[in-house]
Amino acid sequence: MKELKGRELLLVGFTLFSMFFGAGNLIFPPFTGAQAGTSTWIAFVGLAVSAVGFPILGVVAVARSGGLDKLAGRVSPWFAAVFTFLIYLSIGPCLAIPRTASTSFEMAVTPFLGESAPAGLLQLIYSVLFFAAALALALQPERLTDRLGKILCPILIALIVVLFVGCLVKPVGGYAAPSGSYTGNAAIQGFVDGYQTMDTIAALNFGIIIALNIRARGVEREKSVVRTTIRAGWIAGAMLLAIYAMLAHIGAMAGGVFPGAANGAEILTKMVPAVFGPWGSAILAAVFVISCFNTCVGLISCCSEYFCGLFPKISYRWWAVFFAVVSMAVSNAGLNMILKVSVPVLNAIYPVAIVLILLSFCQRWLEGLRYVYPAAILFTGVASVLSALRGAALLPAGVAGLLAKAPLASMGLGWVVPAVVGAAVGILLSLATGGRRTRLE
Repeated sequence: MKELKGRELLLVGFTLFSMFFGAGNLIFPPFTGAQAGTSTWIAFVGLAVSAVGFPILGVVAVARSGGLDKLAGRVSPWFAAVFTFLIYLSIGPCLAIPRTASTSFEMAVTPFLGESAPAGLLQLIYSVLFFAAALALALQPERLTDRLGKILCPILIALIVVLFVGCLVKPVGGYAAPSGSYTGNAAIQGFVDGYQTMDTIAALNFGIIIALNIRARGVEREKSVVRTTIRAGWIAGAMLLAIYAMLAHIGAMAGGVFPGAANGAEILTKMVPAVFGPWGSAILAAVFVISCFNTCVGLISCCSEYFCGLFPKISYRWWAVFFAVVSMAVSNAGLNMILKVSVPVLNAIYPVAIVLILLSFCQRWLEGLRYVYPAAILFTGVASVLSALRGAALLPAGVAGLLAKAPLASMGLGWVVPAVVGAAVGILLSLATGGRRTRLE
């Protein structure tokens, strides 16, 4: 039986990296570096755990479990349906897909516009062209390795390396003192900010497309597909770690000379031309367009595959068209609006995804303890939703003040203790109602 090795395995890893590495992956590492300053590498440890470690563990967990529906089904069938649906909406037309177009427009087009240019109209035209091209590639999801892995990913990596080397050869500024939320525990703040890449929840879904590409290259045995998917995940993780480190360094250098930037996009817009001159904006534009385009194609493919399976009477092709059109409309709301909405949504969903992944790696000890998954996820979900509502100022002051006093809440990790308590409650309930007689599916 065939298994992918060497160059073919590397190409699948490149494809997975391309699907991961989009708008948020470009924006948040440099922003972390700019804010963390001299604490950049401490913050980077936290960022690496939530934005690299958990996404790759997510790929492994889903591959070993036989799919997100089966993994989430260990909680309950209704949870599997609702959670999976919310995940796909988040990485699909509501947040992640529109963000690819809005971010690439602001980075690749806006810097070259004059003050009198009709920005709104140009953004509409750009989004139409962007999603039309992405749709054309997404209509053949089994060929993404040939399009993304072989061509666009190597170009993207080469351009980012050029930016990094330029900042090493011609340093502009230096690491400043930590600012904002990074003046405290930089590692924890880096961990929480890693949510914004959206990669952990995306990882729970990318496996379906990677498996298609692996099978398209002649791998037939299910165990071989799973094994290859996991190996591709480790390759993608190593690449993400290296690229994030480069971007964090660029951001930290920029923080000393361009303080007060609103986001990572603004940091790169100022830093890269300072190093490369007029050519810097063109290089940066190419980086953003390619990275955002790759992710857009992958996300449209994943969402279309999922909803085609959920509603088989509507073909994959029509789902892809639907998601491209809806995402195009949402993208015209602008980057800042999308980022504003994404923060509370991700703060509510991300902890649940993390706990689900961690539980999957404890499966050999949890067999038969049927209440562990439901209790841990329930406690985590309640805590994370309340925390997200508090962060968005949507709770009464008294309730918000009480939640702020919860253990680790000041660090943005108020869900950790409830998750542990929930798991403990689940174990006790399972043992009290018959121990291990009921085996988890």
